Amino acid sequence: MSTRAPQDPPRPEVAPVPTEEPAAVAEVRVRPAPVPRARPAITGGALPPRAAEGLTLGAAILAVAAIALTDVSPVAIVLCALALALGSVYAWSRIVEGPRRAKDRAVTIAVTSAFLFAVAPLVSVLYTVADRGLARFDGEFFTESARNVVGEGGGAYHAIVGTLVITLCAAIISVPIGILAAIYLQEYGRGPLKRWLTFFVDVMTGIPSIVAGLFAFALFALFLGPGVRLGIMGAVALSVLMIPIVVRSTEEMLKVVPDSLREASYALGVPKWRTILKVVLPTALAGIVTGVMVAIARVMGETAPLIITTGTFSSTNWNPFDGRMENLPVFSFNQYKNPGVLRDAYFDRAWAAALTLIAIVMLLNLAARLLPRRFGTETRR
Repeated sequence: MSTRAPQDPPRPEVAPVPTEEPAAVAEVRVRPAPVPRARPAITGGALPPRAAEGLTLGAAILAVAAIALTDVSPVAIVLCALALALGSVYAWSRIVEGPRRAKDRAVTIAVTSAFLFAVAPLVSVLYTVADRGLARFDGEFFTESARNVVGEGGGAYHAIVGTLVITLCAAIISVPIGILAAIYLQEYGRGPLKRWLTFFVDVMTGIPSIVAGLFAFALFALFLGPGVRLGIMGAVALSVLMIPIVVRSTEEMLKVVPDSLREASYALGVPKWRTILKVVLPTALAGIVTGVMVAIARVMGETAPLIITTGTFSSTNWNPFDGRMENLPVFSFNQYKNPGVLRDAYFDRAWAAALTLIAIVMLLNLAARLLPRRFGTETRR
């Protein structure tokens, strides 16, 4: 009897896996994306690059040509050119881009034109002063005074010295008072007293300069007599105008300082006065310096209060507590008001003094722009 080895059970047959994808899937993957039809250039959805600027420039060229060739008022020609540019850009953009984009372009042109109209008088003033003042913008003008000068020659050295001395005295008076007042209003002030002080600061911001001059004159006349004229009187008058500007600018800068810095200092047990001195003021120093420089530039060109308080003087005076003191605004005013036999020489000195004053104010504003980069300690994000 023979024995057979056991055989393995038969394996079930497995259907082969299809290697080809269904026709629908293959058709979807192979089908190319639809290509949009090209539109004509004039209705392509956007104006050509610099199209609005080109139309505006063309209208400006036409305005310049009309002003040069006709006797029509330049203001009317400029307004007509602006209307032409605005209407053409709006119509073209409405056809091509739609009404929403057309309104945007029209408003952009209108706002830009308003800015140019606002800047035009400033540019005209600067050009006129520079054109007429450069005739006497020489070494003699900056090194000589007007003492015993009847006709040509002489300079405004005494007036430049007086302007710098009076402005420096006004800054010494105004800056500490303004900064301390702003610290009180922002850090300590509460209740009705703060509201009343804020109200009076706002009133002083809009006070006429002649009123400040009359106040300083009346104050010194009580103690020194009605005929007194001193450089320090002009400094006091300018400080009345300068204090509210310093208070407002410093207060706004203190508001910008995050409360988290104050709270972190308090959490470490630092007293409030030391927190203000070591944390708040250094953080806001850049803005405070800018506000002070702007306030100085603002009051440096005042004429009315200085005519009343400092008077006129043709010699150099470095002491604001001793006698009259000339300054650039009053010097320019007197040269233009009381010309001698040679009118052109007096007018040239007046324009040169005005140009010098503008140059000093521009330097102060430039310093106000650059100093924050030097003293800026705000947290950069």
